[in-house]
Amino acid sequence: MSVRKLKPITPGQRFRVVNGFDAITTDKPEKSLLVPNKRSGGRNSQGKMTMRYIGGGHKKRYRIIDFKRDKHGIPATVASIEYDPNRTAFIALLNYQDGEKRYVIAQNGLQVGQNVVSGDGAAPEIGNTLALSQIPLGTIISCIELHPGQGAVLARSAGAFAQLMARDGKYATVKLPSGESRMILVTCAATIGVVSNSDHQLLVSGKAGRSRWLGRRPRTRPVVMNPVDHPMGGGEGKSSGGHPRSRNGIPAKGFRTRSKTKASNKYIIERRKK
Repeated sequence: MSVRKLKPITPGQRFRVVNGFDAITTDKPEKSLLVPNKRSGGRNSQGKMTMRYIGGGHKKRYRIIDFKRDKHGIPATVASIEYDPNRTAFIALLNYQDGEKRYVIAQNGLQVGQNVVSGDGAAPEIGNTLALSQIPLGTIISCIELHPGQGAVLARSAGAFAQLMARDGKYATVKLPSGESRMILVTCAATIGVVSNSDHQLLVSGKAGRSRWLGRRPRTRPVVMNPVDHPMGGGEGKSSGGHPRSRNGIPAKGFRTRSKTKASNKYIIERRKK
C-alpha cells in the first residue's frame, strides 16, 4: 500500500495525491461476474429530481461480490487483486476447486496464489471466514454479519476493521470501527484481517472535476439560500442562519436522532465516540 504525490504540471495536480495501486495485479475484470449498473441521476420513475446533487459520472459495471462466503470447506485460490469502482476497498477473485469463480472483499496482505477457505475448521488466517465462536479472542476481523447467513454488513470499507473482545453464552462482544462495542451472535461469520486499501483516507482529489467524474454535482451551502429554500437561508450579507440544521429542520452537530426504543439498543454495550 502506498500513495504518490504528483508533480504539479497542471493546477489540478498541485495538491493531488493518488493511490499507488501496488496491490492491484490486473486491470481486466472477470466478465462472468459483471452486471450492468444503470444510473438514476437522482430522478425517480417519473423523471422528477428526488435527490439533489447527483448526476453525470463515469459509466460503471457492478462486480457481483460474495458477502456470504457460503461455500464452506471448499478451498479457493486467489487469482487476482482488482480495483472496484463501486467501493473503496479492493476485491479479490477466488478460483474454487470445483471450478466456480467469485469476487470477495480483499484483506490487507492477501496475495495472489494464496489459498483461503470458509466454514467450520478453517484456520484463523487472513482471508478465511469463520463463525465468531471459532475465532480467537483479540483477533482483528472485518466483513462481519449481524444475522447468521445474512452476509457481511459491518466493517467492509477500505482500511476498516473490528476486534473480537469477548464471548459470553450465545453472544460475542465486538468493538466496531466507530468505537461502539456491540453484542453479536457467535453463529455470525466474520473474515480475518483488515480490509485492503487502507491508504484510501490519504488521497486528495485535487480538483472539483474529479467529483463530477464520481457522479457528484456541486452542492449549494444552506447559508447562501433564501429563507424559502432552507431554515438557514436568508439574512443580509454573510449572516449565518441560526443553529445548524437540515432542510427539514432537524438539528445537526450533536443532536441525536437514534430512537430510544430501537430494538437493537439492548445489544449495544458502549456507544460510539461522539
